Amino acid sequence: MIVTIYPSTISGTIHAPASKSSMQRACAAALLKEGGTIISNPGKSNDDLAALDVIQKLGATVTSLNNNRFLITSRDFAPGSPSTGGGRGEAINCGESGLGLRMFAPIAALSSQEIILNGSGSLLQRPMDFFDEIFPLLNVQIQSNNGKLPLKIKGPLQPADITIDGSLSSQFLTGLIMAYSKACTKPVTIRVNDLKSKPYIALTLQVMKHFGYNVENNNYQEFHFNPTTNRKLQTVNYTVEGDWSSSAFLLVAAAIAGDITLNGLDINSSQADKSILSALKMAGAKVSVDNNKISISPAALTSFQFDATDCPDLFPPLVALAAYCKGTTTIKGVTRLTHKESNRSATLQEEFKKMGVEIEVNRDEMTIAGYGKLKGAEAHSHHDHRIAMACAVAALKANDKTIIHNAEAVNKSYPDFYEHLQKVNANLQIT
Repeated sequence: MIVTIYPSTISGTIHAPASKSSMQRACAAALLKEGGTIISNPGKSNDDLAALDVIQKLGATVTSLNNNRFLITSRDFAPGSPSTGGGRGEAINCGESGLGLRMFAPIAALSSQEIILNGSGSLLQRPMDFFDEIFPLLNVQIQSNNGKLPLKIKGPLQPADITIDGSLSSQFLTGLIMAYSKACTKPVTIRVNDLKSKPYIALTLQVMKHFGYNVENNNYQEFHFNPTTNRKLQTVNYTVEGDWSSSAFLLVAAAIAGDITLNGLDINSSQADKSILSALKMAGAKVSVDNNKISISPAALTSFQFDATDCPDLFPPLVALAAYCKGTTTIKGVTRLTHKESNRSATLQEEFKKMGVEIEVNRDEMTIAGYGKLKGAEAHSHHDHRIAMACAVAALKANDKTIIHNAEAVNKSYPDFYEHLQKVNANLQIT
């Protein structure tokens, strides 16, 4: 798909898309819970659909209800229980979701059947050797493709005291927290060195608490688990919150090209990417917050300094923002960008250079020279949803049209992105 963005002045009101971080965790928790879970405001991105497919292959059933809800019904997914899928030589496919694969691998390892986990696209090249090191400590047999997909695993996983490296991704820890919460039969502890993206673990703990699991968190360095008696509880109701990660692009678009009011974002959310508001304020954008309604208006934007170590998904919208800020902006946390859907530091440099923006990377810092003027150009998403959205947002005030190739990459997280841009009067064409 090719999307052409023309210079535009935007205005209007949008309801925030559902958070895939919240949605995927809720699907996993619903699988672990015996009985029913009603999910309201479910996401519909490719990653969300992949999570629903995974839990069904692991034994859950999903039934659509009215009023944008569905019911997940799960048998007791306990250690030693067989899987309804993946144990017959058929791989369970997590799509391109790094969170999905890393979260569901420990959960699938609760089964005594051999299960094959696979993915597609860039996920096939992302490192998974964490499991090669950790699973044998938990009595799980594992065979990987030299630390990459596919993974062949056979449990049941037996929780034990372990120490893990949290510097690459918090997603591995999310899966272990969920599996340990379900399976521990005696007190056990996970110790973590150098944990990144702590807010994502806060979200995991929040979801697990909603489903009746309490994990003791000692300053994100130790996580203590005690046996729990669950889980023939009454039906759990869970509402997927609005997504700060995707909404960051709309908020930046407003700061650059017009006035937008965004509804449905929880200002008290555990999501890391709500810190986009801090960056917008640093840059001088007009920001108004009223309960779950956020309004952004353009202003004279100036350069800023921001640490994105705990929220690396903000790099693409922050680069689009910085491109329109007078002066040189510095963003820390570049080392978190290598193993994404693309090598994002390199793709941001490549694509924004086409639009006249110079970006330099020095170790863990990225500097963006902002002049407030961008050129229309032919850009490529590199099959990375956040690169496609960053280019589209930056194009709104370029001096000419911008053509984005493989623009359908947004379906991974925000399939309504272009429709929402049109709703706030962005001039664009989809072919």
